[in-house]
Amino acid sequence: MQPETIRSQKRKTKTYMNHKTILASLTVLVIAVTSSFAQDSHKSGPFQGAKANKGYVTHTTVNGKSTLTLSDDFVPPQTPDPHWQIVDSNGKTYLLDRLMTKDQKVKKSIVVPDYVPDIAKVQMWCAFAETNLGEAAFEHPVK
Repeated sequence: MQPETIRSQKRKTKTYMNHKTILASLTVLVIAVTSSFAQDSHKSGPFQGAKANKGYVTHTTVNGKSTLTLSDDFVPPQTPDPHWQIVDSNGKTYLLDRLMTKDQKVKKSIVVPDYVPDIAKVQMWCAFAETNLGEAAFEHPVK
């Protein structure tokens, strides 16, 4: 073989190996990103209670913020003043925003304040009657 042909083959081999390395790196990156999204999503058990007994809540972390979202089959309780309420793993409760907006639309999602250490249960709380309307529990506390 002539020296020019050998150099050309080495260049092609090196380029092929570089492309192969880049492709393998991108594959690993995609797998890592996908699995990190999967780890940041948790589904509760179903709501159980006298007034809130359909649907569930999903916990996700988006941009470092803990967010709770109600499922599409959740039916808002027909009570005067329903609120989001969180119970942490120690049993401490955190009363959050109203479930309904001023124009009577359901606030299906809420960002959990940073001072809440973890979430064991999500409750629908009637602030008017001061009673639990229903709750959905996570298998393990989430944060």
